Amino acid sequence: MQRIFTIALVVLIASCSGNQDYKTSSRATGWKMIGRNGGSARGYKNQSNEQITGPGLVFIEGGTFTFGRVQDDPIKDWNNIPNQQHVMSFYMDETEVTNLMYLEYLDWLKRVFPPSDSNYKNIYPSAVPDTLVWRNSLGFNETMVENYLRHPAFAEYPVVGVSWVQAVNFSKWRTDRVNEKLLEEENFTAKNARLQVNGYETFSTDTYLKAPTRTYGGNDSILQGGSRYKGIQKLMEDSTAGRGDIRDIYVQRKDGIFLPDYRLPTEAEWEYAAVSLGGIREYNSERGRKKYPWQGQYTRSGERKTRGDQLANFKQGSGDYGGIAGWSEDGADITAPVAQYAPNDFGLYDMAGNVAEWVADVYRPTVNDDYNDFNYHRGNVYSKDYRHPDRSFEIIKSTSILYDTLPTGNLIPRQFPGEVLQIPVDEQETYLRTNFSTADNRNFLDGDEASKSRKTGDKSMYNSPQHTATVDSTGAMQRGYDKSSSRTTLISDNVRVYKGGSWQDREYWLDPAQRRFLPEYMATSFIGFRCAMSRVGSKSKTKKRSRN
Repeated sequence: MQRIFTIALVVLIASCSGNQDYKTSSRATGWKMIGRNGGSARGYKNQSNEQITGPGLVFIEGGTFTFGRVQDDPIKDWNNIPNQQHVMSFYMDETEVTNLMYLEYLDWLKRVFPPSDSNYKNIYPSAVPDTLVWRNSLGFNETMVENYLRHPAFAEYPVVGVSWVQAVNFSKWRTDRVNEKLLEEENFTAKNARLQVNGYETFSTDTYLKAPTRTYGGNDSILQGGSRYKGIQKLMEDSTAGRGDIRDIYVQRKDGIFLPDYRLPTEAEWEYAAVSLGGIREYNSERGRKKYPWQGQYTRSGERKTRGDQLANFKQGSGDYGGIAGWSEDGADITAPVAQYAPNDFGLYDMAGNVAEWVADVYRPTVNDDYNDFNYHRGNVYSKDYRHPDRSFEIIKSTSILYDTLPTGNLIPRQFPGEVLQIPVDEQETYLRTNFSTADNRNFLDGDEASKSRKTGDKSMYNSPQHTATVDSTGAMQRGYDKSSSRTTLISDNVRVYKGGSWQDREYWLDPAQRRFLPEYMATSFIGFRCAMSRVGSKSKTKKRSRN
């Protein structure tokens, strides 16, 4: 009996020892993955870490929902016909991007890329919102023209006058600033160095991951100024293996420190987040349909303490932008400060009213759900890194900034200094693939070359006006307004969807399924935006439990 007990004890000890070793060893090979006797000084982590929630974001657990109009359709405009879609989990800004948030972006651009420098003279102006959107030929709105963006009284109001292109550039900037701070907090870079950089030493997440020694313009005092960096460098030098790669002393994607990109939400993500079906879900079915981001069929609260209060900021009738002063009003005549009304079931504010919001998608009247019903999005344009014959990356320099000239005549930088140059994917990436065949997929299966009419030879389903603007050799702007009388549509590959009602919209537009479009280079006084971020890893943050 004692011998059997001894054997069992040995087996138990060996099992415990194996489990302990498993924490630092590969399940594939049994080799140690971390430590100085492993494959490298900094190997892969053997335990998964959950993605942290980035600044300003709220977690949205993905799922299945009815994408499109499920309520009133008095116009019957053959737009956004209901179809079932599945959206992966993601994160979204709790509120719309405010004036204060956007001013932080503008101040950073002005400090790092001063307009007085000839290399940067077009960067800051390209990001400034168009404050003239407040003007009205028969209205006195100069107070908003002069004060709305910069006066502290409007700091927590949603930014407007921002085009889709400007919103995308803000999102990219935000990604790099958040990851730059995370890198410093992990003690890899010199403390507060991010506050002292100039146009030659900017940080780019993508550049750091692919060519870390060229980040911050190759400034070693910043790149190698953190205490953790120095400790890992010494560990590599002392390693008996001596096989470390130079990149192992820099943060890599496998470390899980950097967050995915901030970006505009797709239309499906935005609508899913706005509808927030959790409040009306019973097991795996819906109890009724939701007309608004909140429960119920009315725009006024039915709660005892707030009964009769408006649940959103919208135009209630002709000449009625808020109600009678002092009684049962929505508290705003134009936009309102963010988070003034109750959030929806996901904890998101102002998903109806206040300002409409840009989303990532190119507009089309219908959704091609026969082709895809998972993470639906129209607007993919794929690119890749430009690499020299020696496989080194081409980094944008202060003297090599490329600009796009918008039809309005505004210049928008394609990329900023310090970023890896991006070029369209070519046959090298598309050859013999079945999932995509070209870089630009904005008009995929919708009047593109592959599906054009063989009878008429039309290359596009939509013949929208083609306004142009070019800069001649003298630097003068030459604008060309399309005066053709044969145009039949405003839809093109450069019009983007915006969702949600605004302060100047009637109740009809508060339905999350409603959708409208505007050219991506235009701005208005009633369209703002909020950012989203993809979720990596598990679908849910919590384990599911039985309801019984």
